[in-house]
Amino acid sequence: MKIAIPREAAARETRVAATPETIKKYCAAGHTVLVQSGAGIASAISDAALVEAGAGIAPDYAATVAEAELLLKVRAPTFEELAPIKQGAAVIALCDPYRNGLLADYAAKQLDVFAMELVPRTTRAQAMDVLSSQANIAGYKAVLLATEFYPRFMPMMMTAAGTVKPARVLVLGAGVAGLQAIATAKRLGAVVEAFDVRPAAKEQVESLGGKFVEVPLTDEEKRQAETAGGYAREMSDDYKQRQAALVDKHARAADIVITTALIPGRPAPVLIQPETVAGMKAGAVLVDLAVENGGNCPLSRLNEVVTTDGGVKLVGFANLPGLVAADASALYARNLLNFTGLLLDKERGYVLNRDDDIIAASLLTHDGELLFGKAK
Repeated sequence: MKIAIPREAAARETRVAATPETIKKYCAAGHTVLVQSGAGIASAISDAALVEAGAGIAPDYAATVAEAELLLKVRAPTFEELAPIKQGAAVIALCDPYRNGLLADYAAKQLDVFAMELVPRTTRAQAMDVLSSQANIAGYKAVLLATEFYPRFMPMMMTAAGTVKPARVLVLGAGVAGLQAIATAKRLGAVVEAFDVRPAAKEQVESLGGKFVEVPLTDEEKRQAETAGGYAREMSDDYKQRQAALVDKHARAADIVITTALIPGRPAPVLIQPETVAGMKAGAVLVDLAVENGGNCPLSRLNEVVTTDGGVKLVGFANLPGLVAADASALYARNLLNFTGLLLDKERGYVLNRDDDIIAASLLTHDGELLFGKAK
């Protein structure tokens, strides 16, 4: 199998879809790997390291993908990247399927396109779960970003000049990113509170030393709070009013707020209203991890730091895993290696088993047909 690893063209994308570790394994399985020159530089991987692992190096994108039967990418192909790809090839990437306007173009080129963010969150698929591996990094980096803009210490410090109180951190959303943010903030000495609509998150938050901020739920709300895949579900208007009042109270008392709430296929829920931001302390910091999906705060701006008249800083950087590119690439590349194990057979090459639940869930296009969005 001819496998291509292009350099990512998207702005601010520093990750790469394969590393020397995974390339060695592809080559050991009998595959040929061709990497675009410079693809790993932003992830601290030199061309020489890739060659040593067994890859060939191509001078540009077109030469990298022209003969490839399988493309491994971080971001889905753009319109400009599509033309050089061999008709009928397979592509594995983060495809942003709910917002990607090129799915029909992929189908027209007879591509088998797999969206890694659609891999089901099951025990069997854990080693392929790119959302978890990358969200873990995002939660960690969110706290470090907050410390960069927060004008005080995080831990309590007792000095000859007096005692410094610890920072109060509020984490909204206790999924993978939120839990890592809680753990990181606690390690830095902060007092941490966390909120999530899922009652099951309480035990996880408390196990990390955080205090769970809880909206009282009816029995019906408890049943509807979580999807079968473990994601938070959008709640009723009545619940949202109670939630907003509670979040407003705790956000105004916080020094740092980190928001992580996402709903697959929907805009990010608004958790922090402008009037709440107006009531936050001068010097407080809000890091909005949902900014690419509209943001958990309407005042957040993509890839900007906004400072309000009241001195609150809203940090809206996208792709936080890309700020920890070496480890983000290493984890992402392993996720892809595990996923390709479902597709690549040493004897038969590329084998598409659409009866496999992981393959069926992630396959967007096949044999000229757009599958995403169709009833399964």
